[in-house]
Amino acid sequence: MKRVLVINGPNLNMLGKRPKEHYGSLTLEEINYAIEKENNGYFSLEFFQSNCEGELITRLQGALEYAAILINPASYTHTSIGLRDALEMCSGIKIEIHLSKVDEREPFRRVNLIRDVVDRTFAGKQVESYLEAIQYLKTVL
Repeated sequence: MKRVLVINGPNLNMLGKRPKEHYGSLTLEEINYAIEKENNGYFSLEFFQSNCEGELITRLQGALEYAAILINPASYTHTSIGLRDALEMCSGIKIEIHLSKVDEREPFRRVNLIRDVVDRTFAGKQVESYLEAIQYLKTVL
């Protein structure tokens, strides 16, 4: 069974408490459950969340050979060259996920250091962004 890593960055552990117009009302646990349901046993899923840049980088370094990585880098999208470099080393399909429409938000959120090292981006549809990524992976893996 192909392994897929789902990584969530800073403050995503606080979903359900963050502005609902951008992030929806689901908690991270509820989003992970929705991803599992959409996956329906198709892939072996692993979930990881951290507020620490170094922990995210270390987890990516341990997943260099995974079939795919779904990553919501959250605010590190706009600031982390280290996270970008770690993603670049990963050999599987890399998908960037965002709950909100980051390209249409504040100017600083339009800076994206991740986009050029991923294969696809799904954004702006809250939990559906993750589910569309799983659907996409089922067609290409």
